[in-house]
Amino acid sequence: MITQLDFNILNFIQDNLSNGFTDTVMKFITHLGDYGALWIITAIAMLCFKKTRKAGFCLAISLALTAIIGNVILKNLFARTRPFIAANVPIIINAPSGFSFPSGHTSSSFAAATALSLHYKKYAVIFYIVAALIGFSRIYLYVHYPSDVVAGAILGVVVAIASCKLTKNYKKTLH
Repeated sequence: MITQLDFNILNFIQDNLSNGFTDTVMKFITHLGDYGALWIITAIAMLCFKKTRKAGFCLAISLALTAIIGNVILKNLFARTRPFIAANVPIIINAPSGFSFPSGHTSSSFAAATALSLHYKKYAVIFYIVAALIGFSRIYLYVHYPSDVVAGAILGVVVAIASCKLTKNYKKTLH
């Protein structure tokens, strides 16, 4: 039932939103999330400055735990075939390798958005818009099911909240 709903959403998006302009925009947006590089670079940059180090540490821990839980454990546990393979649909980006569930692009993006939002509430809407666009791009490009993206978002949020609480408690024990 979930897979059928996923395919209905995927096909609705393809039938109603797909065009040359949107294809170009979605390819750009999805590449922002490749390998979590945008977020990793952000974390490294933040770790370099005392003023942003605490947030950078929280972000780095969130990204590391999300990658381990999502990409190493859950993807291999569920071993879900990607939608473009299951439906034999051509895609407009290089075919990603590995399994589909949960979306790594989405989990890292929502982990980053949450970790950053907990430290910079004023910019939370921007962080979550970027994360949501990256997640949506994965659906649009037919490389993830909507349920993969929802699960990735939940995973990222939960792990970031836990990571930030852990790092906050860890910092307290050092003083």
